[in-house]
Amino acid sequence: METVILAVVIAVVVLGALGGLVVGSRRKKPLPPPPTSVPDITAPPAEPHIGDEAETPRDEARRTIEEVDLPDGSAPVAVEEPPVLEVPEPTAGRLVRLRARLSRSQNALGQGLLTLLSREHLDEDTWEEIEDTLLTADVGVAPTQELVDALRERVKVLGTRTPQELRGLLREELLKLVGTDVDRTVKTEPEDRKPGIVMVVGVNGTGKTTTTGKLARVLVADGRTVVLGAADTFRAAAADQLQTWGERVGAHTVRGPEAGDPASVAFDAVKEGKEMGVDVVLIDTAGRLHTKTGLMDELGKVKRVVEKHAPLDEVLLVLDATTGQNGLVQARVFAEVVDITGIVLTKLDGTAKGGIVVAVQRELGVPVKLIGLGEGADDLAPFEPEAFVDALIGD
Repeated sequence: METVILAVVIAVVVLGALGGLVVGSRRKKPLPPPPTSVPDITAPPAEPHIGDEAETPRDEARRTIEEVDLPDGSAPVAVEEPPVLEVPEPTAGRLVRLRARLSRSQNALGQGLLTLLSREHLDEDTWEEIEDTLLTADVGVAPTQELVDALRERVKVLGTRTPQELRGLLREELLKLVGTDVDRTVKTEPEDRKPGIVMVVGVNGTGKTTTTGKLARVLVADGRTVVLGAADTFRAAAADQLQTWGERVGAHTVRGPEAGDPASVAFDAVKEGKEMGVDVVLIDTAGRLHTKTGLMDELGKVKRVVEKHAPLDEVLLVLDATTGQNGLVQARVFAEVVDITGIVLTKLDGTAKGGIVVAVQRELGVPVKLIGLGEGADDLAPFEPEAFVDALIGD
């Protein structure tokens, strides 16, 4: 019995030893390489770490927004990049650059007069034709008579008339009518305060709101900062239109609710302009002519409310040059409401007659300060008498 037990113990010990050897040999064998995984092409690329290569121009172009991480660990917020502001053309010499456009539409006046004056015999019929040419060009009756009388005298004294002499003669007399000794500066820099305050008035349809936006570009081009007041609250698109003009050059626009109180918007615009420390506040006003009394009350109120801040530096009347003598009727109405200090003639590149410059100045006793010569953003130019007359009579 003892022998059997001994044999069993020996067998167990031998089997245990053999098992240990097998396990040991298995541990010594190298593990097989891990299976090659297929990359996930839909996964986003890993973020670059310090020491990685610099971001390529293509990567920079791909980024159109900036991601800002929030402190609480929530998802990043996309912040849109600010719009690129436009750089308006400098105003110095702008009318000279637009001279070709002006001369194409206005040569009927200057060239017509030169043709008549070049006739060999200037009889009464010819002088009547000269008068008709001036009247057709909207110069006006009184200025026309003055110009014809001056031309008669000068031609009589001159005797012989070469083309160069006639052109010089006509240029001198037209400059006298247009006026070269008048201050045509748009007053935007009062000496004792900021900002300068400019109110723009005119009938809807004359390009009033567009002119206000273009004037903002003129001021920005001259290095001024601007706030726009959208006080034409009765025309639905006026505030949006003005704000678009302002955003192009970085000018802030103050607006109110549709059909709201225009005077309140104008007041807030000047207030914000003072708080922001800008150079100029431009106020676009309503131009409804349903009733003369209503218009007078409305514009009068805007003027009174604005002047609680400071006096108006400029009141610019916008007139459509193509309306001719009808524009003078509008001018009279607005002159009764507010003290007009300057005139803006728009659409002078179309069928407008150049003589309207003379007529409207005589009618109101205030100078033309700006003229619009096209639909482009920088087609509003400071009025320069010499460049204007040169465009009328050509080279």
